[in-house]
Amino acid sequence: MTKDEWSVDVSVDIEAPADTVWAIITDLDGASEVMSGILKVERLGGPNGYEVGTRWRETRKMFGKEATEDMEVASVDAPRSTTVVAHSHGADYVSGFTVEPLASGTRLTMRFTGSPSADASGFSRFMAKLTAPLGASATRKAMQTDLNEIKSAAESRAAI
Repeated sequence: MTKDEWSVDVSVDIEAPADTVWAIITDLDGASEVMSGILKVERLGGPNGYEVGTRWRETRKMFGKEATEDMEVASVDAPRSTTVVAHSHGADYVSGFTVEPLASGTRLTMRFTGSPSADASGFSRFMAKLTAPLGASATRKAMQTDLNEIKSAAESRAAI
């Protein structure tokens, strides 16, 4: 990690098989039905399923306002891990999920990393460093909510 980067890791243990958890986290079209923070997902091109190069526009409610980001699948090691990248407002974002089978179900870990883009101005870099603690705190809360909702959906599907 560079000195300008910040990251947040959050994990949750889920009483459901890893393949059920994997199916939920890679279902872009059903994401807004599982995670309340996602208002809508619009596919932009690339493959129709979920693989490297799949692109979409995701609209979330953040800080009381709608925020829309274009995202792209950067890596997939099904059914173990995936990485998604986004670039917005002078910053680069990397989100990753790791799915780890456990004797009692699955541990799902999400890591979110933010850093100023290579083309970010000095002022943008300064502001990013200044606001990183607030951003990390809000991001952790949103990630925990997402993971708890994924857990709920996976455990409901596993109980069927």
